[in-house]
Amino acid sequence: MTTIEDISLSLDTVWMLLAAMLVFFMQPGFALCEAGFTRGKNTANILFKNFVDFMVGSLLFWFVGFGFMFGSDGAGFIGAPNFGDLSFYKGDLPTEGFLIFETVFCATAATIVSGAMAERTKFSMYCVYSFFISLIIYPVSGHWTWGGGWLCNDAADSFMTTTFGTVFHDFAGSAIVHSVGGVLALVGALCLGARHGKYDKHGKSRAIPGHNLLAAALGVFILWFGWFGFNPGSQLAASGEVNRIAISHVFLTTNLAAAAGGIATMFVTWIKYGKPSFSLMLNGVLAGLVGITAGCDLVSPLGAIIIGLVCGTVLVFSIEFIDTRLHIDDPVGASSVHGVCGIIGTLMTGLLATDSGLFYGYGWGFFGAQAFGVLCIDLWAAAAGFILFYSIRFVKGLRVDKRIEEEGLDIYEHGEACYN
Repeated sequence: MTTIEDISLSLDTVWMLLAAMLVFFMQPGFALCEAGFTRGKNTANILFKNFVDFMVGSLLFWFVGFGFMFGSDGAGFIGAPNFGDLSFYKGDLPTEGFLIFETVFCATAATIVSGAMAERTKFSMYCVYSFFISLIIYPVSGHWTWGGGWLCNDAADSFMTTTFGTVFHDFAGSAIVHSVGGVLALVGALCLGARHGKYDKHGKSRAIPGHNLLAAALGVFILWFGWFGFNPGSQLAASGEVNRIAISHVFLTTNLAAAAGGIATMFVTWIKYGKPSFSLMLNGVLAGLVGITAGCDLVSPLGAIIIGLVCGTVLVFSIEFIDTRLHIDDPVGASSVHGVCGIIGTLMTGLLATDSGLFYGYGWGFFGAQAFGVLCIDLWAAAAGFILFYSIRFVKGLRVDKRIEEEGLDIYEHGEACYN
């Protein structure tokens, strides 16, 4: 006889798997967005890399990454590898379904790096660093937080509780997924160097326009749609009044932040450059989505709008600063969208959380926990990224030859082109 508990568990499982499908659908969103913002001669290469991220991530995360992230009861630096054995995990929902849900998040973190290093990276070396991001770098930050590790250990004598009176909070991954990917993207682009022709002999930046804004726009629409699985799906339950209210609230805050981010970027570029930039506005939508991801469950609708407006505004200046001042060539703005806005969203959760935020009279404790948590996570990503990328560059070389870059990676790396 079917019980209420059975029906609730079935509903929660279906919701988790539906959310996983939506997050998986973000993969073509990233592919179209990256391809549209770069040149047509490299399109097949970019599409190929987005497939590699998910294929490699799926196998590695099932075999060892899931254990690294959720094994050993969250103790220590990293969990124990599971070698394909899922029996160690004792959650309420089916383990296989939860594995799939976490796999799509892992693939997202690896994909973010692709855009910043586009148009000049050896495909073979891309496979190598995608392997290590999925194998080690992302599971460690996930173990510290979602794996029950030290940043989210709420025991009375834990480090975070003793120091800040609360634990680090990142509901769906502004820091754990996006800032990790954004920091790795920045380090990778720095190690790789700029595309030929990006800067003149005086160091002045030259625009290298993408070949298809239609593809980029479709990609952003798909990402916006997929984010309704990314954020609300992280509740991992839909049954019961509490969960129904929670996922509905997260849907609303997610959408409001995205809209506010796009509007902020539109008006800032209109004022700053004399015309509203469509390409930057697309990134502004993503900036709002990235920013709200940490605190979408804790902030009010107004708080979500504020986060979106701040992220959409900062994005414009961040992209310009990284390009013209730091001379780091990031073709799609991934380090700003995911790195900078992921950090901002995590910090603003400490300010705007209605039940613990500084602006609601709860003191500095929660904000301090957010600042400390995102600092630790991104220092780990930066250190691991430097070791990974500079090791690859020293041993085998990251970058293709100048002739290959000028004529396009599609033909030389894959023997076929996207456009005939």
